[in-house]
Order: sequence, then structure tokens, then C-alpha cells
Amino acid sequence: MSVLNGKKILLGVSGGIAAYKTASLVRLFIKAGAHVQVIMTPASKDFVTPLTLSTLSKNPVHSNFFSQDDEDAVWTNHVELGLWADLMIIAPATANTLSKMATGNCDNLLIACYLSAKCPVYFAPAMDLDMYKHPSTLSSFAALKQFGNIMIPAENGELASGLSGEGRMAEPENIVAFLEADLDSKLPLKGKKILITAGPTYEAIDPVRFIGNHSSGKMGFDIAHEAASLGAQVILVSGPTHYKVKNSLITVVDVISAQDMYDACHLYFNDVDVAIAAAAVADYRPKVVALQKIKKAADNFSIELEKTKDILASLGAIKKDQFLIGFALETENEIENAKLKIQKKNLDLIVLNSLQDEGAGFKKETNKVTFIDHNFEIEPMELKSKESVAVDILNKVILHFSKS
Repeated sequence: MSVLNGKKILLGVSGGIAAYKTASLVRLFIKAGAHVQVIMTPASKDFVTPLTLSTLSKNPVHSNFFSQDDEDAVWTNHVELGLWADLMIIAPATANTLSKMATGNCDNLLIACYLSAKCPVYFAPAMDLDMYKHPSTLSSFAALKQFGNIMIPAENGELASGLSGEGRMAEPENIVAFLEADLDSKLPLKGKKILITAGPTYEAIDPVRFIGNHSSGKMGFDIAHEAASLGAQVILVSGPTHYKVKNSLITVVDVISAQDMYDACHLYFNDVDVAIAAAAVADYRPKVVALQKIKKAADNFSIELEKTKDILASLGAIKKDQFLIGFALETENEIENAKLKIQKKNLDLIVLNSLQDEGAGFKKETNKVTFIDHNFEIEPMELKSKESVAVDILNKVILHFSKS
């Protein structure tokens, strides 16, 4: 899966002959799974039509500060566009546009969005070889790099003038490869291995029936997806659930029972940097599992249960440098019970859920958690989507490694 998958890309197109290549560039971004919006300078429309880029990006193309299609003018919010983007790329970036970017000469929508952008900005120069080497252009390059913008170097080749040399805009495939390599190298969890557990466990009564719980596995899967998007290699040990993953950085290990999950976790734990136990593991299992389906005969029926192995405590007992995160789902004395788990299970952080909170718990799209670390520092969070909670959890992981 491309690191561009899910990214919001703002593409600025300026008025050079290389603008015709942006049709292929947009298509490659979409193929990589990105969301694309396009801003065109008025001059760029002479080289590629807004309709082409709108069709390929599946979004309206922006060009003017306001439109007058109807009786009333509609303002194009350049600030909103600048804040929307995860990354902005200006391709082709002509000498004229580069100069405006360097000096802040804001006379078109593209430059206004550039000045409003809070995300990384890339630029792909495109011009004739003498223009590319001119001191004013080199000055623009230097200024933009000093601003923190990232240059995608021009390539050597045949130019529109008929000359051959440096100044040709990088080919769309090479621009995408440059972006992927640059983003990949900056991922905060690049090179880290993370073990995550998810879902319920099913403890067999007989070949047909089992003891289980209502966990859907969504929280664990959301954490796995977020960790992979941050560059981590993920081992996801999952109990029975309908959720699937498509990211090549996630290896799913399917398990059924608490013992299966215990064995899988111990198989991988020594080789990981982080373990996040988000699964709802059964505390008890039938002491004897019937080999045949139990017939409904007696009016009363009892099953003798025995404790399952405590996976999280067993990992805490053998951990070395691993950052170990547990979950606690409580219905009473939440904070005190969570603190006891931190001590008993040798945890670095616990994510506390309370069934008393509206919107939290099993089979919901949201969660409301409280973070408690090994120093008993308490950080309550607001009700959020489980995807957002996953982001918060991984931010704790990133913060841990930034201090170590």
C-alpha cells in the first residue's frame, strides 16, 4: 500500500508546457489512494483544461478567488484549502510562480493557498535550461528551501525550446516515487515493530457452543491501521472478528481462544518494541470441553470454569525494553482498579474504558478513554471516534520514543 493512501493532496498547477503532465500525475495520485484537489493559475488553462483535471481528481478545480456562475459571487476559501491538505505540491512550478512563492507576491489563488498551507510543500520546477540556471531562479530555489519547502529536482531531457538539458519537470511517476520515499523516510514509527491484540476470544464448551463476549475488534484494528500508516511493522493477533486489513505492513495472526492468543503473543513479544493489548480476553474457560454436542436434557446445567492465563501480566513479567500498553474496561472504582493493573502487570500505560460513559464500550463507533501512565498521571480524554482514539494512543508511543 502506498504511503500516499488516504493522504489529502493539494496540487497547484502553474502556466508552463509541462502542465499537460498533471493529468497523469493526478491519475497516479488517485491510483495510490490519495484525495486530490487542484488549483490552477489562469495561464495554466492554456495547457490543460480544468475539465480534464476535475474529471480525474473527482473534485471541482479551483482557479479564481470567487466564481460568478450565478448572480451572487461565491468565494473560494483559500485558507480552508490550505488547511485541508496533508501535503501540497506545485507542479509544474514555473520561474514566475517560484518567484512569487519566494517573495510572497500573492496575485492569484495558487499563491494564496501556498501562503495559507500548514502542511509540507513540494515544488517541481519546469523551465528552459537557461532560466533554470539563472541567478534569480537559483535565488528562488534557495529561499524556498530555507522556508522548509522541498524541491523535486528537474530532470535532463528534451525541452519545449528544442534544446536539451536540465529544466524538464520530473516525470509524474518520478514525482510520485519522490513523494513516497520522502514521506516514508519521515514516518515517526519507521523501523519499529508493534504487537497488537484485538477482538474477543471464544472458549469452547463443546464443538458447537462457546463462552465469548461482545468485543468487535474495531479498536485493535484501528490501532493497527494507524500504526502501519506511521511506518510501523505490525503483528496483529486477532480473535474472531469480521474486520480485515489490506496494509502490507500488517501481519494478521488469527486465533480463537485465550490460550491461542497467549501462545501467539509469546511467540512474537521478544522481537517487538511495543505491545498494545486491546483484545477482550476471556478470564475463564470451561475446565472440560465436551467432545460431542451437549444435549438439552436436564432442567439445570452447570459448567465448571477455570482461569485463563493472564496474557498481559505474563508479558509484563518478561518485558525488557518493550513499551507495554494495556486496556481496562471497568464498571466501578475505575481509576483505582486501573492503577492496580499497572502495578500488578508492570505496564507503562493503561487505556481505561468505563461502561458508565455514554458512547463507550463494545460494538460502538466511538470511545471515551482515560490514559494513566506508570507514574499514575491521569489524562481523561473526550468522547471520540475509535480512529481518533487510535491516533491518541500512537501519539503516546511516539512521545515515548522521542524521549528515549
